[in-house]
Amino acid sequence: MALDHFAVAAASLDEACAHVEAALGVALQPGGRHQVFGTHNCLLGLAEGLYLEAIAIDPAAPPERSPRWFDLDRFTGAPRISNWICRSENLAATLAGIDLDAGEPVALTRGDLRWQMAVPSSGALPFDNCFPALMQWQGPHPAPRLQQQGCALRRLVITHPEAQALRDVLNLDEARVVFEPGPVGLLAEIDTPHGLRRLT
Repeated sequence: MALDHFAVAAASLDEACAHVEAALGVALQPGGRHQVFGTHNCLLGLAEGLYLEAIAIDPAAPPERSPRWFDLDRFTGAPRISNWICRSENLAATLAGIDLDAGEPVALTRGDLRWQMAVPSSGALPFDNCFPALMQWQGPHPAPRLQQQGCALRRLVITHPEAQALRDVLNLDEARVVFEPGPVGLLAEIDTPHGLRRLT
């Protein structure tokens, strides 16, 4: 299991992009549409093969499957980091080794990208969506295609009342991911051309 990317959700894609751009001072790149779940995104390349995506329901694309991933059907409130995503070389084996309902693999595409992602039947992930969405790429990774704008993830902080239990259930060797007890939330500390910025 390795950190792959994280997602900023909002009521609309414009709101999600504006939230990221205001916080970090850099522009996002166009992404595309996810036909299965009726969503669309924009992307920001980060150093060391990471990226972040701004994501929202696409009002012009009814989903083929529901509930939508990332619990987007129930999203309310201000734009924010809603989920983080980890990749595996063997998604089925990773899911079999987790004693939680982290979802069942769903085949997904965006343009020529192909992957599987574990999506719970409810759309919501364990630990109040603080558990990572698990995926397996089946072809090229999008990160090398993204323009680098001098941004790098310093820390991704996951706060939850059961932070220790969440950390214990994950087999993740990633120093940039930090678990802290507290109210449910995610925060990214990102080095940018404008200095260290915080994105919530």
